[in-house]
Amino acid sequence: AGYVGGPTMAVLADKCPFLNIYVVDLNQEKIKQWNSKDTSELPIFEPGLEQIIKRVRGKNLFFSINVDKYISIADMVFLSVNTPTKTKGVGSGQASDLRWIEACARQVAKSAKGHTIVVEKSTIPVKTAETIKIILKSTEDSDDSNLKSFSILSNPEFLAEGTAINDLENPDRILIGGEDEESMNHLSKIYEQWVAPTKIIKTNLWSSELSKLIANAFLAQRVSSINSISALCEKTGADVNQVSSAIGADSRIGSKFLMAGPGFGGSCFKKDILNLVYLCNYFGLPEVANYWKNVITINDWQQKRLSEIIVEKLFGNLTDKKIVILGFSFKAKTNDTRESPSIYISRYLLEEGAHLIINDPKVNQKQVDNDLKDDQFFVPTLNNKNSFGTWEFSNNLEAAFEKADAAVILTDWPEYKKINWKILFKKMRKPAWLFDTRSIVEEKVIKDIGINLWKLGSNC
Repeated sequence: AGYVGGPTMAVLADKCPFLNIYVVDLNQEKIKQWNSKDTSELPIFEPGLEQIIKRVRGKNLFFSINVDKYISIADMVFLSVNTPTKTKGVGSGQASDLRWIEACARQVAKSAKGHTIVVEKSTIPVKTAETIKIILKSTEDSDDSNLKSFSILSNPEFLAEGTAINDLENPDRILIGGEDEESMNHLSKIYEQWVAPTKIIKTNLWSSELSKLIANAFLAQRVSSINSISALCEKTGADVNQVSSAIGADSRIGSKFLMAGPGFGGSCFKKDILNLVYLCNYFGLPEVANYWKNVITINDWQQKRLSEIIVEKLFGNLTDKKIVILGFSFKAKTNDTRESPSIYISRYLLEEGAHLIINDPKVNQKQVDNDLKDDQFFVPTLNNKNSFGTWEFSNNLEAAFEKADAAVILTDWPEYKKINWKILFKKMRKPAWLFDTRSIVEEKVIKDIGINLWKLGSNC
């Protein structure tokens, strides 16, 4: 019932009213939110999702914690669980942690009845289907199988958060990998209710799994490439937005994922590239592994570089200085903060002793608290001061800017493009700084007001 399972099944239910779809999860609080009468309380924010939920929930889309019951009546089961990077053991820091995929496979093996088509929907490393097959096969061969049988398909999602509903309704392609043609056709017929058959690509299992991994790697590589050029633009007097527009006009390159920023985030890019590095090393391809590892290196460097610039411009000292952080989600139009550049940049600034006032239209204070206080890095709140900086969450921008030394735009929310900087500048301590890492403010407007402006990929 997360970022993949919830929106995907909502659109399937909307497009296929003849199907009964059950989204199950062990997280009771999340299921409670999906079932809330107030659809503004859905656990996931995606433009257009709330309207679909209102149309189909309770008709042919249902949310439940009764996992075993709905597996037992299902003809098809989609596995849409989290596959984070391992934090310990073999492959730590690179390989994917498949404990939840394995747990799901075992639960399906235990509860399924008759023939069940099991569909990998999560982003997973190549050959994961082999693990699922072994677990399900052991159930087929057992004495108490009650004539259970399984087919395994790979059907990776290619969703961009913030446009997930449009991506589902108007996909570039649908990828179905498998060994059982009949099962592949069953899944294909579902998508054919609204997707042209020419957009449905069928492959073997391993090609499907690897295609998802490589698609994310290529997109992340473009982000790191343009971010590396943003630093060169700042040194030479070029403007990274003009450079990206010029090269994006080349049909061989295209304009997508060429917007310079504080670095890529989200649940997939870093995780998938690290897994690709692990696979390349495992199969004896260290040169290929090092190539892809550098994509992550540039991303980490960009976040640290921006933090160092902020420290430099504020006279090399942030102790007790008040900095407004505008945006905490990893990009606009989502409440997802996983691997958000805002987390890492905030941590750098807190290490320098800054006091942060954090604002985001869709991320709540609890999520910010979880991200800034974890097992790897503890940051005290206002009630627990020490050598680190402090932070607070604010929905009131005017109050947030009171006596602030600087503001940092880290997420390109439309709301930030509408800010009246003239009013907010009057509230700030002088000299006041605005660090625009998303190129969403007009240089002339800011300079006329008197704020010192630093803009990513520009020499201003």
